[in-house]
Formats: sequence, structure tokens, C-alpha cells
Amino acid sequence: MSPRAERKQVLLRLDPGVYDAMAKWAADDVRSVNAQIEVVLRRALAEAGRAPRDIAPLPRRGRPRKDAE
Repeated sequence: MSPRAERKQVLLRLDPGVYDAMAKWAADDVRSVNAQIEVVLRRALAEAGRAPRDIAPLPRRGRPRKDAE
């Protein structure tokens, strides 16, 4: 199974103001809202000492940097 297929899907209801703030933050960081929510959740888990040890890293998106060639 591919890593993408193993990812959980969750229905999330947000206050429109919270969504708008997350969307702006995501745009500033050049991420989707979904990816931004995952980044924020991972940071919160790490800060609380609750991040799982076997967590997979976030997939890298976009084109490789030119200096990586």
C-alpha cells in the first residue's frame, strides 16, 4: 500500500473565522489548508510530549530545488 493510501481521512468542522485564519496562514507558508492543519497538529503534539515515535515525516511537496540536481 502506498503511504498516501494509508493516511486517515477526517471530517473536521471549523468556525469560518478559524478556517479563514488557517487558509491565510497556509497561503503564507505555500501549503494547502489540510497540510497546514497537519503541521499545526504535529507541532502541538510535539510540544505536549505526545508525538508518536513512529510517525512518518510529512511528505515533501512541489518541485525539487534547483541546487539539489
